[in-house]
Amino acid sequence: MRETDLYGPIKAHLVAQGYEVKGEVGAADVMARRGAEPPVIVELKTGFSLALFHQAIARLAVTDAVYLAVPKPKKAGKANVALARRLGLGVIFVRPRDGKVEVVCDPGPYRPRKSPKKAERLLRAFERLRGDPNDGGAVRHGLVTGYRQDALACARFLAVHGPSRGAVVAEWTEVPQATRIMADNHYGWFERVARGVYRLTAAGRRGLADWGEE
Repeated sequence: MRETDLYGPIKAHLVAQGYEVKGEVGAADVMARRGAEPPVIVELKTGFSLALFHQAIARLAVTDAVYLAVPKPKKAGKANVALARRLGLGVIFVRPRDGKVEVVCDPGPYRPRKSPKKAERLLRAFERLRGDPNDGGAVRHGLVTGYRQDALACARFLAVHGPSRGAVVAEWTEVPQATRIMADNHYGWFERVARGVYRLTAAGRRGLADWGEE
């Protein structure tokens, strides 16, 4: 759909609600009035873009009732809708095949819902991470996580002591999940040589060298 293809459905939708609608009024793509109410402004684009958000934010100097209107995306577009909500903007989708208008959200104050589970997960990750190994960003081979630090502790022990039982590794490294980490072998660093006994692989030695832990 072109921007001009969006105008007809948007205008019809607003007119049905009692608005007088005009296109290309000053810098606004669409402007609508209904009695003494504040004006409604709709910015049209063929898809979400930074320019569209910039235009809509600029229109907030005129009215709080500002919408973004785009063709309905094939994917949900949840991230862009969430951003619009956070900025106090409304979102309208226009279905390409028949011009059906769907008001996804109206302009208004945004209060994100808090997720106790996500907060708890983040706090656990913070507590598990020993020291501050990432300098606030990526490192040479990726990010250091608490899980990787535990795996490195197991790898260091095996590099020094050779094949060992998981319980021994767990006790000496103070990594309670040592056996599970070596059994899962997420990084390819470990190899089981007997029931409950693991040794370091060549990939594990390279991992220690890569991460500066050997």
